[in-house]
Amino acid sequence: MKDMAQFADYEVGFDIPAKPGMKAADVQTPALVLDLDALERNIKKMGDYAKAHGMRHRVHGKMHKSVDVAHLQVELGGACGVCCQKVSEAEVFARGGIKDVLVSNQVRDPQKIDRLARMPKLGARTICCVDDLDNIADLSAAAEKHGTQIECLVEIDCGAGRCGVTTTPAVVEIAKAIDATPGLKFAGLQAYQGAMQHLDSYDERKAKTQIAIDMVQDAVDTLKAEGLACDIVGGGGTGSYYFESNSNVFNELQCGSYAFMDADYGRILDENGNRIDRGEWENALFILTSVMSHAKADKAIVDAGLKAQSVDSGLPVIFGRADVEYVKCSDEHGVVKDPQGVLKVNDKLHLVPGHCDPTCNVHDWYVGVRNGVVETVWPVSARGRAY
Repeated sequence: MKDMAQFADYEVGFDIPAKPGMKAADVQTPALVLDLDALERNIKKMGDYAKAHGMRHRVHGKMHKSVDVAHLQVELGGACGVCCQKVSEAEVFARGGIKDVLVSNQVRDPQKIDRLARMPKLGARTICCVDDLDNIADLSAAAEKHGTQIECLVEIDCGAGRCGVTTTPAVVEIAKAIDATPGLKFAGLQAYQGAMQHLDSYDERKAKTQIAIDMVQDAVDTLKAEGLACDIVGGGGTGSYYFESNSNVFNELQCGSYAFMDADYGRILDENGNRIDRGEWENALFILTSVMSHAKADKAIVDAGLKAQSVDSGLPVIFGRADVEYVKCSDEHGVVKDPQGVLKVNDKLHLVPGHCDPTCNVHDWYVGVRNGVVETVWPVSARGRAY
């Protein structure tokens, strides 16, 4: 955690959007702001849920890309470690002291494999996904070269149609090959379906998850009969964790967005037909933006445009306001519909981004706020680590 002394040489507005001790109203915009109370409640709630259901929670670090947030999830939420999508991301977490890191993706490039094989020397359990027999020899050679061990999960394609194998015989074939290869350890299965997490209907998400549960159960049973046990059976996200945790086959959750929440996830419905951002999880992440122009009577222009966020999952929502609406954006500008002319130049608005993951990746800093005061500033540690 950063303090004032560590920021002595930083200039607010050039190097950094705020310093600890500043009033939240003086944060330079656009900036990513974290409501620390809401964040901590979300983290503790998921941690308590996982513990109560006998599950490990491996938090998805690709969402926030922050070593500081990951440590908070370990310390406050009891997370066993992190998963992420790229070797460079994984290295950031390992170098930052996270002791159990899964690259929940395939690693095929020789240089990336070499870096992956060096990660255990940073003190981190190192795991990756495999869906091709040809990958195994390369992973083994790198691990042998560096005197380390890479643990491997066989990835099952449970509906995403991207990576992963689709049959139990293919799972068993790859698992046996991993188990027989020096430098590698068969650690279990990866079965995560990302797109399904965002289906609005609870029943649709349940039906899609059941497909994964059935596939995974068959694979686990067959592997057991072959003498291969799964330490990790991983999957589950913010939109489905309650299904996996009651499946009696999954033992690790990989939820990420629950901690921050975004507008797209907020729209999905729980078992009772309620939006999950209205009771299940709290909005903890905001793009703080300022009104920079109100030359038109019915619209305000704010300083958070495309370069401050990702709109792949829709436009941001203005938090706590029904009288104004964010309706359009270009590179540097956001257009806010203001039919009653209630906004004034320099007013600040809290935007809930449409998609938190890529939005966080375009910022350098998180500004953590509590009781109207900046309490901490955290770097987006793995920002831009896409290789």
